[in-house]
Amino acid sequence: MQWLELSVDAPAEFVEPLSHIFHRYGHGGVALEEPGGFNPDEGEVPPAPDRVRITTYLPIDSTTESRRAGIDVGVALVSHVCPISPLQERVVEEQDWEQAWKRHFHVLHIGERMVVVPTWREYEASESDIVIGLDPGMAFGTGHHPTTRMCMMLLEEFCTPAMQVLDVGCGSGILSIVAAKLGVASVVGVEIDEVAARSASTNITDNDVDGIVTVYQGTLTESLVPADGFDLVVANVSGKVVSELAVDMIGALRPGGRMIASGILDERQESVRQALASAGAVIERGVVDGDWVALVATKGA
Repeated sequence: MQWLELSVDAPAEFVEPLSHIFHRYGHGGVALEEPGGFNPDEGEVPPAPDRVRITTYLPIDSTTESRRAGIDVGVALVSHVCPISPLQERVVEEQDWEQAWKRHFHVLHIGERMVVVPTWREYEASESDIVIGLDPGMAFGTGHHPTTRMCMMLLEEFCTPAMQVLDVGCGSGILSIVAAKLGVASVVGVEIDEVAARSASTNITDNDVDGIVTVYQGTLTESLVPADGFDLVVANVSGKVVSELAVDMIGALRPGGRMIASGILDERQESVRQALASAGAVIERGVVDGDWVALVATKGA
């Protein structure tokens, strides 16, 4: 099926009346495109936009002309009181957008032995491969992002048998699965987002490590994460979240335990280092990949 995409650029104060017009005659809602370039995970707020792009879609069928005419009239009326762009249109083919991204997710080799294999791809593993089958769904964590890759390589370096691991903000569950397949005794994954927690649980079951990994949906609490309960904590979140949770995460480590903190922008690493030090950790080293930093820290005795 084909669709007619209609969009217009308008001052921010006229988004509401135009959205109402687009919603009335369009199909499936209205999309608003505003300036990006900010990171809410680091506490940044979006800039106040001067102009916003408003978009809707019309099915190309017997209703197209009448729907288009309604939008034309509404846009023309609003254009009398503010400067807006001419109505832009293009014909697009219908796609399964939820599945289309999978075409770009391929088998990925990380570190010495780890291989991330999308569940819809074929892969013939060697005896030495540690294969992580993954369908991230709506959760973060495919192994392609530098922050995830750095965590995986550090886990490969530090994970040992009998180790108890805490994965904070476990997302798709990829790091929990990696730790389990590297031979640790147990992993607790904590994820605040309900959809991501479900995705993690599915991936953990599909990788046959549900006897090792347990995922909890919620925030860090002592009932789920006891003090001095873990040998290793990994947190691939953001610099802001690492700083905010530093006391809780370092508190969850046994004396001498190690933390891997990632998702930190290079420009923010000094404040994260200070937060971890204030929580009783000693920074061992930092690993850099582009603009991103992963910190390795040890809890003092």
